[in-house]
Amino acid sequence: MPIPTLAFVANPPPHLAHASTVLLSGHPQAGKEVRETVEGVALSAIYPATPKVHSIIHRPPPELEKEVTPLSRTLDPRATHLVSSPYVDFANQLDLRNLDISYRLLAYALTLLEFVRPDYATAPYMTSLDWPAVFARLRGLCAESDLPWERKELYVVIFRSQLKPNADRARLGQLDQESHREACQSGGLLKYWFGSCDAEQRNLATCIWRSREDAAAGGRGPWHRLARSAASEMYESITFHTHKLVLEAGAEQWQLEDDVQQ
Repeated sequence: MPIPTLAFVANPPPHLAHASTVLLSGHPQAGKEVRETVEGVALSAIYPATPKVHSIIHRPPPELEKEVTPLSRTLDPRATHLVSSPYVDFANQLDLRNLDISYRLLAYALTLLEFVRPDYATAPYMTSLDWPAVFARLRGLCAESDLPWERKELYVVIFRSQLKPNADRARLGQLDQESHREACQSGGLLKYWFGSCDAEQRNLATCIWRSREDAAAGGRGPWHRLARSAASEMYESITFHTHKLVLEAGAEQWQLEDDVQQ
């Protein structure tokens, strides 16, 4: 079997630590789901017939440690794709090849994004997610990479919804996953996160894009049109708001600003 191309994250977030994706090129069971164990961690694995793919694991296996010249001490610059959403299949992974180094490091840091309060469906957005952990990781990766973080304005979409009691969850899941696949193919979607419905079927979801232009291009596909047309069938209510997430130089300060163009 060819040696896989891996992206190493030293301390994977809790929701990935025991269910990360291992993707290896040239495996004889291409396209079949299997189970693997790396450093004692059970990993859900898919082996697509696609070269140069990635894995998020605790540390590189010994046989690769001497072969990798890392971008930082924890990342392999040969990695081409990253699990950046709840969907781990290859078609729904972020293609790193079209991102410059700073956005790649940010995408790795965003794998830590998780909620920090149980009422995130209705609570203020910036206090609902663990932004301090994300940007602390980004500062660490930048330091390891000798790359100063320069000020950037990201494009954020915030979805708040309440499902109807009789909503077709299977259909909703298909529409969401296929829409995300379209966005990945278009490029620039650094992170997609959604939570679980609360007792009143309310939820929060969010997309972090490289730019407004990326978001506009990523939302033009047929699955996005189907998802929009199905909204009245699925939801009691759904709203979305767009913002600029301004991350200042050094990644020490950040703020969410209204998108004046929406």
